[in-house]
Amino acid sequence: MASTTSAGASGPSWVLVVAAVLVPGLFLASPALRRRYPVAWWLLLGFPAAAFRVMHTWRPLMAGCGLAVSRRPALTVVSGLVGNGAPPPQPQVPRRGLIRPTSGGFVLLVRLLPGQVPEDFVKAAPAMAEGWEVHAVRVTSWKPGIVRIVASASDPLAAPRVPMQRGPGHLLRVSVGVLETGAAWVLDLRRVPHWLIVGATRSGKSTLINALVAGLAPQSVALVGIDCKGGMELSLYGPRLSALATNREQAVRLLAALVDLTLDRMSVCRAARVRNVWGLPDKERPVPVVVIVDEIAELFLVASRSEKDEAQAAGTALIRLAQLGAALGVFLVVAGQRVGSDLGPGVTALRAQLGGRVCHRVADPGTAEMALGDLNPDALKAAQAITPEQAGTAVLASGDGWERARSHLITEAEAEAVAAEYAHLTPVLSELHVEAP
Repeated sequence: MASTTSAGASGPSWVLVVAAVLVPGLFLASPALRRRYPVAWWLLLGFPAAAFRVMHTWRPLMAGCGLAVSRRPALTVVSGLVGNGAPPPQPQVPRRGLIRPTSGGFVLLVRLLPGQVPEDFVKAAPAMAEGWEVHAVRVTSWKPGIVRIVASASDPLAAPRVPMQRGPGHLLRVSVGVLETGAAWVLDLRRVPHWLIVGATRSGKSTLINALVAGLAPQSVALVGIDCKGGMELSLYGPRLSALATNREQAVRLLAALVDLTLDRMSVCRAARVRNVWGLPDKERPVPVVVIVDEIAELFLVASRSEKDEAQAAGTALIRLAQLGAALGVFLVVAGQRVGSDLGPGVTALRAQLGGRVCHRVADPGTAEMALGDLNPDALKAAQAITPEQAGTAVLASGDGWERARSHLITEAEAEAVAAEYAHLTPVLSELHVEAP
């Protein structure tokens, strides 16, 4: 009995000794740990402290933001009479779920009280961030009656840590940067096949395209470029491009050839009795084609009748590719500094077919409206708040919602080197080699 008691007493004492040594050491080493291993620092020290603040401030914060609901007045009166002056029942607050850590923040679900809507919590997000001492809080609808609160401890867009994808990876899936939540920003063309990317000069638009091409270059895909500014941007990827148009006349012919290519693939699918190219056997499946159009305004601006006919032909071909391409392995990435309805009805019709949108800082509100206005008003406001100092930062949106993100910094020299490194993977598509008339 004596030995058992001694062992039982020594066990907790050793735990206390180890804790007394390790805990102060962790706090002393916290700055160095945070610099070298930010995720480990957050999980060991940052998240426990943040979770405690959330639990400690939940009720007063909900009450201060007007998210608490008072008990029924009759119940309050009865409790005062029966309790001989006892304090009335506390207001009812929304029920909070478990606080789960992420690599750079935390997430929790909250069940709304009767009469509440998600917008009530969206308005309270800045107060939550202040009360919990985190960089930002985002609130989104999760399910009917439930909102999802995502907190970021720091600004992951200030210095993205997600490495650039190397090697082929998943087909048509590229990690191009980091999201505001700290997660990787992944463009998956199989899930969202067509994208519109807008941004003013030095906003990060070209850097994003560099990151996209650098991620696609090692994959078994054909890259096609349309750059009506003489190829100044897309010619960097020349060795990895299966075709490149550098003026509108060439672009019209190339787009017409791409439409014919999709129609040929449609015939193949129909003969094989499959609904898309992904239903074909691997050996019979045609190579996916990613068409990158830089500076879309150059295709639609006209100064004469002949140019108007060319612009109309180009716009019609792009719309047909957007309508047919996803099922037939042809994907569009359309970029520009300015994309507005003043360029003609073709731009608006094309925009409707591009389900993914990326908006960097833009020079005119019409471009931001064209990119995001039909998807989400909150995303539009976030894009309009991007400052010139936030180069590379963008708002991306689709039917699934919206996020703030920042692309990897891929320089022109790095993009050119990647294109040269994987030039041997460039598919030869003879049907796209259209001779000049």
